[in-house]
Amino acid sequence: MNYSNEVMTMCKVAKGPNHGAAPIPQEGQWTKVKEVKDVSGLTHGVGWCAPQQGACKLTINVKAGIIQEALIETIGCSGMTHSAAMASEILPGKTILEALNTDLVCDAINTAMRELFLQIVYGRTQTAFSENGLPIGAGLEDLGKGLRSQVATMYGTIEKGPRYLELAEGYVTNIGLDENDEIIGYKFVHLGKMMEMIAKGMDANEALNKASGKYGRFDEAAKVIDPRHE
Repeated sequence: MNYSNEVMTMCKVAKGPNHGAAPIPQEGQWTKVKEVKDVSGLTHGVGWCAPQQGACKLTINVKAGIIQEALIETIGCSGMTHSAAMASEILPGKTILEALNTDLVCDAINTAMRELFLQIVYGRTQTAFSENGLPIGAGLEDLGKGLRSQVATMYGTIEKGPRYLELAEGYVTNIGLDENDEIIGYKFVHLGKMMEMIAKGMDANEALNKASGKYGRFDEAAKVIDPRHE
């Protein structure tokens, strides 16, 4: 270690109290984190790219400092989807410090990793008070049946009003309007369920019907429109 001349000429003063790291809540325990391997927890975070054209929701499950699973969900930019594909291979197996300093291809994913890192090392994870945390595979639970992201896609203008395009229930095929042309319900297709049925051998049209549903007072609609073409 190199010291400046100014420091070398100083007299030595004894260092007093040394309390160490403050304990943080981790998977139902209070832990004094001194090294990366002391860190565990499952948590979520969001990130955005420089032009804020797209965003990423990132979920990672960390055990003893190592990322065991990662769920990458992106929206707003076609290139981000390919970046997410690469990040799904890059992240598992890395320590959180490695992941923080690894190029995850997309700025939004990098930013999400930064936000997650801060949550994890400060003991702000989703599993801070859950004994033993969550098992590997818990990241998929956010996706639900059919393993599809929970997406909302809506559009509206002053001239033509709102258009529901996709909600948690699924891809919106029709919107129901009342006598005042106000939305009172919609018809949707749960694409995840439909694709599962088709994969098991069901006819596509039958699967489409079985995966379709209605919300609100759709059956009372005075007028039904296709939100993408009407």
